[in-house]
Amino acid sequence: MRCCPGPNKLLSLLKKARDAVGVAAAASFTSPYSSASLAAAPKVASAMDEIQALKTKVCIIGSGPAAHTAAIYAARAELKPILFEGWMANDIAPGGQLTTTSDVENFPGFPDGILGMELMDRCRSQSVRFGTQIFTETVSKVDFSTTPFKIYTDAKTVEADTVVVATGAVAKRLVFPGSGDGKGGFWNRGISACAVCDGAAPIFRNKPLAVIGGGDSAMEEATFLTKYGSEVNIIHRRDTFRASKIMQNRALNNPKIKVLWNSEVVEAYGDGEKGPLAGLKVKNVVTGEVSDLKVSGLFFAIGHEPATKFLDGQLELHPDGYVKTKPGTTETSVRGVFAAGDVQDKKYRQAVTAAGTGCMAALEAEHYLQEIGSQEGKSD
Repeated sequence: MRCCPGPNKLLSLLKKARDAVGVAAAASFTSPYSSASLAAAPKVASAMDEIQALKTKVCIIGSGPAAHTAAIYAARAELKPILFEGWMANDIAPGGQLTTTSDVENFPGFPDGILGMELMDRCRSQSVRFGTQIFTETVSKVDFSTTPFKIYTDAKTVEADTVVVATGAVAKRLVFPGSGDGKGGFWNRGISACAVCDGAAPIFRNKPLAVIGGGDSAMEEATFLTKYGSEVNIIHRRDTFRASKIMQNRALNNPKIKVLWNSEVVEAYGDGEKGPLAGLKVKNVVTGEVSDLKVSGLFFAIGHEPATKFLDGQLELHPDGYVKTKPGTTETSVRGVFAAGDVQDKKYRQAVTAAGTGCMAALEAEHYLQEIGSQEGKSD
């Protein structure tokens, strides 16, 4: 599995580049996703900078497949969208979770696979091509109580007739020696947070694998991985699962799945300094005994955290924080505000499904503008 720069390394590079240049609009801005263009990364405005006021028909918040698909559709409809891609929002570079992955092999149109960072670089370039104005700034708050809606960053205030929220969700990861992406870490070298995304990779085929978790996601991912691995070990720190009975039974009755109860991973190790993952040190939380588990892959299945805190309760959310949308649409609880991608999808969380809902959000925003008579005229 080829590995692109991890979030810690990328964060360091981006921070160094941040002070080199001023904020730039997308039309003249080189994509910050690829390492070759990090020197062009824009600066986050300081508190001393004057707040810039802008207006637009469509404001898109996010930088992943959902956000850029929405931008492409809105821009081609001549709505001149503004997109805020964030500045290390949720500790992830512009481009979203795909910038932390290596090969993406399940996105249509790339039969040989494509690096996640390169895929998002292309999506961004396509948004720019059709006239999307992109700012590398993080939205700090919004006001959806009146129209036009207001979106705030440290440097700008935007009034928008419609808003597409596409801020994604971040996979939760555990921290222990060897779990990171820095020196000695095996993130993207055997450790992943998405079995559906990475499970079919050659390094996992016919090899012993492990999944950490005890919920439905862990059961589903473990069952999925039995298609590729020689065996799958579910590591759970309690003596019972919290998953639904049907999902538990499906996993427990699978002959290729073993369960390590009352256990937690305390270390990941590999073969040699640059080799892939070779095994785990697993501690029994009851006895304190540490054992060795030989595996070639470890998958975190402990949930995701949707990026919705900045909404400050202005949209109706599910109990787990995902934006609630009307079934079959991207409509939220506020008319004229739409949600797309992983921020509202807690089931699939795939790049291709995110892109699909981005398309839906843009089309629904356009229809909404037609309904309220705002289609005429141009954005400032």
